[in-house]
Amino acid sequence: MPTDRLTDLPADVLAAIVDTTGPVVKTEPVAAGFNSEIAARVHTESGTVFVKGLRADHPRVWTQQREAEINPHVQGIAPRLVWRLRPAGWDLLGFEAVDGRHADYAPESPDVVAVAALLRRLGQVPCPDVPLKSMPDRMAAYSDTPELFAGDRLLHTDWHNTNVLVHNGSALLVDWAWASRGAGWIDPALWIIWLIAGGHTSPQAESCAATLPAWTEAPKAAVNAFADASARLWQHIASADPDPWTRRMETAAEAWARHRDSSTR
Repeated sequence: MPTDRLTDLPADVLAAIVDTTGPVVKTEPVAAGFNSEIAARVHTESGTVFVKGLRADHPRVWTQQREAEINPHVQGIAPRLVWRLRPAGWDLLGFEAVDGRHADYAPESPDVVAVAALLRRLGQVPCPDVPLKSMPDRMAAYSDTPELFAGDRLLHTDWHNTNVLVHNGSALLVDWAWASRGAGWIDPALWIIWLIAGGHTSPQAESCAATLPAWTEAPKAAVNAFADASARLWQHIASADPDPWTRRMETAAEAWARHRDSSTR
């Protein structure tokens, strides 16, 4: 379930930031994202940082640790983590602020090319030696053959368009809370579902991934199994939280699973 977002930074949080950065000139709450209680651009006399955070006793506070561990390994494709603070029962991450807009996944959008380039760069990043959940484990409840999703690649896994920032024709990837380990073709497969939700047909979405080596080398049987598992996953999510965007993702995942079934018979 999404985490409620605070519209103002608590006084103890603001004080901790001031102690680290110097006087704060202005704060701008950020609406996008689901996982954080705090998400804001904080302007100080020395510059701007993007701050995200959770209370230390929040059930998903582990996502802060995950992002902190991953960040040194994804420089060049993600904003740099500048500091981490844990004051007065809070866990805060301060990232370099990036000027950019959320990616547009609509057909004919120039952002699609930029995101494909980002995926290609991610495919070249070695999987770091940090605790990561495996894709077989994550998908075990939705597949009879989750072992087909195993691999040694670093995966982001959450290709919501708000997690991709585009600026001057290039893209950066934010929010690594759900980073995992698995087969390299899984991130392109997950992106395909988001492209379908953005208005692409299934063949159009797959053609957007056609330049990615990880995708072109993917075993068809494994991709088909993943498409079926993804449809079950989104059906489960939409039934538990039936808002418009989860229904849209459910429809997109089901459309891709039907396409895989019909095109590989």
